[in-house]
Amino acid sequence: MDIPFEPNIFGVKVNIHLILEYAAFFVGFRYYVYLRKRSTDHISSNNRLSIIIGAVFGAFLGSRIFGFLENPVLSTGAEYLLSILSAKTIMGGLFGGLLGVEIAKKIIGEKASSGDLFTFPIILGIIIGRIGCFLAGINEFTYGKETFSFLGMDLGDGIMRHPVALYEVVFLILLWLFLKRFQNIAKAESGLLFKYFMTAYFLFRFCIEFLKPNIFLILGLSSIQYLCILCMIYYWKTILKLFHAR
Repeated sequence: MDIPFEPNIFGVKVNIHLILEYAAFFVGFRYYVYLRKRSTDHISSNNRLSIIIGAVFGAFLGSRIFGFLENPVLSTGAEYLLSILSAKTIMGGLFGGLLGVEIAKKIIGEKASSGDLFTFPIILGIIIGRIGCFLAGINEFTYGKETFSFLGMDLGDGIMRHPVALYEVVFLILLWLFLKRFQNIAKAESGLLFKYFMTAYFLFRFCIEFLKPNIFLILGLSSIQYLCILCMIYYWKTILKLFHAR
């Protein structure tokens, strides 16, 4: 199989990355619905809907804003505006969705933590999306720097690169297994499972960014890495609890 993987079906080139991106949203949401039916949700259906709406709007804005900040070049013209609208990043989507949820909960007066039910559907969605990113090769900015290690792969430009998207898939599978193991322990504190996921994933992404050929850096760090630091600051109490638990 060649990378980028772009099969022809009945003479039409299929964008596998786009298909898997939509599949990630659909499968992730269906998995959320499945889990909610089989769990005791202390948040009412109306409030849960408001929270989801807040998450969607926050995720949309966050993904676009931080997608632009990955390479904030100002220009004019229809092509540039189109690239701005299409720029997105899951990191901005996660953090923007988090802020959107918190704002929605403030508006409706909901006090209960709402993140645990979203944790595994989010992980599943990211895994599906990252498989699509890997199959897209260098057509998506999820590839790594050149490497001479045995892990290097030709992602479409003849250069052996770190398959960063695959690294992320492996990490997320391991994180899923870890969170599943400690799910019952985390239930003692509502929202703790989601906090564990966010801190672990953002810490991983901070580290993996050093393997990507970022071109816009401030003091040696990318905009995504500064977002990761911001997330660590947001969850500093959770991080302290983890250290104390050890």
